[in-house]
Amino acid sequence: MIAASMWDWCLFGALVVGMLMLDLTVSNRGGTSSLPAAALWSALWTGIGLLFGLWLALQYGRDAGLTYLAAYLLEETLSVDNLFVFVLIFSLLRIPPACQRRVLLWGIVSALVMRGIMIVAGVYLIQRFHWMIYLFAALLLFAVVRLLFGEQRERQLVERSCAACSTWVARFIPVTDRIQGRRFFVREAGRRVATPLFVALAVIETTDIVFALDSIPAVLAITRDPFIVYTSNVFAMLGLRSLYFLLAGAVERLRYLRQGLAAILGFVAAKMLLEGWVHVSTELSLAVMAAILAIVLVASLMTPAARASGREP
Repeated sequence: MIAASMWDWCLFGALVVGMLMLDLTVSNRGGTSSLPAAALWSALWTGIGLLFGLWLALQYGRDAGLTYLAAYLLEETLSVDNLFVFVLIFSLLRIPPACQRRVLLWGIVSALVMRGIMIVAGVYLIQRFHWMIYLFAALLLFAVVRLLFGEQRERQLVERSCAACSTWVARFIPVTDRIQGRRFFVREAGRRVATPLFVALAVIETTDIVFALDSIPAVLAITRDPFIVYTSNVFAMLGLRSLYFLLAGAVERLRYLRQGLAAILGFVAAKMLLEGWVHVSTELSLAVMAAILAIVLVASLMTPAARASGREP
């Protein structure tokens, strides 16, 4: 573990808050979610995340930098699976692209708070009870099964959730089915009601809990250092919104993404289970994850071409 000081946490917090304020300002001024803007913001968030890893390497040594890079790559890869759910939720609730940016911003900010609590709890449990490693590994293996065989069930659950949103959200506050600008709440007939944007936000937040049960045990297989775990998680999540607008149109072409994610989670689960007997270096972990991602990308790009040429029915 690295001995992160209070100044390290303050630097990280100031960087994240400053970037979020800039992002929110752009959004409030009608910042576009066009492809060039999404590419620019994705490159910006990715660059900041990588530069933070370089700063860690300079501050705490090469091993700390490589560990952060492995954790960041893992979290960034797993976050891509969220994009499928975002596309489904926005299409079912008919949220226009101009409003999706605001929903994702607040959804991701809320998720960061929740994940921070879960990371602290996860690190504490592993340090206090070593047998929790096996429970976390079991969660990862369950996630592997879910990724390989549960896609249709997940889709049905999200569809039912969105169809029933006006029911379960309405238990707490009345819901209107009309979108009114980029507002989460409006007043109708003298009462405060939630718009479909708030409904979308509520569904995204609840589904993120499921994703967190995959990503947090996975990154704990890479490192137990709270500073590296949380910072890698945060930078991966903060770039997710721009990545959504960048890949939303192409996400369906990543045909073998779920299989690739299952392979990565299977690898980190094995790493966690065997850590008492087999040492897997950070360099090897990086190489395995990069190789799996490269295979997924090449296979996904080649499959549509095969179909187009008539070699696949």
